[in-house]
Amino acid sequence: MVQAPRFNWRFLLPQYWLIWFGAALLWLLSWLPYRVLMILGSGLGSLLYKVLKSRRKVALRNIELCFPQMPADEQVALVKRNFAETGRALFDTVIGWWWPQWRIRRIALFKGYEHIAAARAEGKGVLLLAPHVLHLEGVCRAFGLTHPSIGFYRPHNNPLLDYLTYHGRSKSNKYMIGKRDVKGLIRALNQGEVCFYLPDQDYGRTKAEFVPFFAVKDTASTTGTLLFANVANCAVIPVITRRLPGSQGYEIEVQPALEPFPTGDDKADVTRVNQWVEQVVLRAPEQYMWLHRRFKTRPDPDAPSLYKGS
Repeated sequence: MVQAPRFNWRFLLPQYWLIWFGAALLWLLSWLPYRVLMILGSGLGSLLYKVLKSRRKVALRNIELCFPQMPADEQVALVKRNFAETGRALFDTVIGWWWPQWRIRRIALFKGYEHIAAARAEGKGVLLLAPHVLHLEGVCRAFGLTHPSIGFYRPHNNPLLDYLTYHGRSKSNKYMIGKRDVKGLIRALNQGEVCFYLPDQDYGRTKAEFVPFFAVKDTASTTGTLLFANVANCAVIPVITRRLPGSQGYEIEVQPALEPFPTGDDKADVTRVNQWVEQVVLRAPEQYMWLHRRFKTRPDPDAPSLYKGS
């Protein structure tokens, strides 16, 4: 098991006071009703839309590239809704890190656990595919109440933020694995664990295939999913999540395992994963993480950036 970050007395030094102040403020806000938190998040998102001009341009460019047939005014409206969800994501973190179990259970609708149970009954681990949706912090906490799982994450450079993030995300789950610890994730899968894996960002041209994602023909897409599926004794099982309207909370839908997978045709397999992500995104496009430069890596390293001016 990975060694969890431990509390260090130096975290009480003045250089960390601002972080403690922010964490304390968010903890106090966590006592508010879900509906109020979402209203606050939407307001924060409206502010971020005005302030984060570069990220706004990135989100709009991603949507232009993915949905070229969408009218320009609809693209802008989608970006505004996406920023509202981005603001709400802060309070999803509040919910995931600090809400008691009884509050989480009231806002989580879980479907399809039988697919995970079937894989584990065969003695397999589960590589749980999830896209980068903005409400993931809340969803992972809710998922852990049904089956404590293991997360793959990027450790923070700031040790206090890493301490808070690790223990917040592990609240109802088992532990976290650093994104570079490939052997650690394989070991966990071979031990029959359920491990979250997000295969839908641009991680560069190493161990990637250039396959379609929406209207972008050549999108750098990781083959990490295939690596884990080939090496570890696991089933690859997709999970679809979305924020429900109003104050209903989250819906978590586990789907049947991908079979056969992998097939030995890397391009076809990675394309299949991308097509699945597309299906998830289209259910609630405003809830996807459009602020990431998804198309920064091009097949030709000398080709001009698709984000010129963003």
